Amino acid sequence: MRLNFLFLILFSITAMATEEPKFTLVKKDGPFEVREYAKKIIAQVEVEGSYQDATSRGFKLLADFIFGNNTNPSLQSDKIEMTAPVISSIKNKEIEMTAPVISEKDKHKWLISFVMPSEYSLDTLPKPNNADVKIIALEIEKYAVIVFSGLVRESSFEEKITLLKNYVEENNFIVDGNVQIARYNPPWTLPFFRRNELLLKIK
Repeated sequence: MRLNFLFLILFSITAMATEEPKFTLVKKDGPFEVREYAKKIIAQVEVEGSYQDATSRGFKLLADFIFGNNTNPSLQSDKIEMTAPVISSIKNKEIEMTAPVISEKDKHKWLISFVMPSEYSLDTLPKPNNADVKIIALEIEKYAVIVFSGLVRESSFEEKITLLKNYVEENNFIVDGNVQIARYNPPWTLPFFRRNELLLKIK
């Protein structure tokens, strides 16, 4: 039992040792951060369903792409290294929606995204064979972020998004998009080792 526990800890820590999007930390206030992200390329799919169902199906579609269902410039498939986090955002919904966004009772359209490794450009990144996987180049963006551990549950999400919205309002930021949910760990990671973030794009 103890060996299994230690293995889970080691595996969780190792799984976090992946490339993450590059950013400049502009400001830090306790659990809140203001970050300016560098240009990046994302692979994104649109799926419909509850939060858990949509993120699971979206992850599988994106994993299928990076694990080889693609074509590189030499007309062969290529494995793309996994990065962190997995990013979920509800499509066409105001950020006033809090707990219902991740309720298992409600179905919405979701955008699920992986950030591509920084070694790639649009010219060198393998192209997805599945037309549902979209490749998008993003310019420099600024985000307000709240960092927390544990499970992303309805109650914790409602609390954290309220705190983040209050922080944005207190600092007179202008919101420029829907809330994004970023999860950095595989599902078997123990809750107190998990790293989660909520992000709001700001001006």
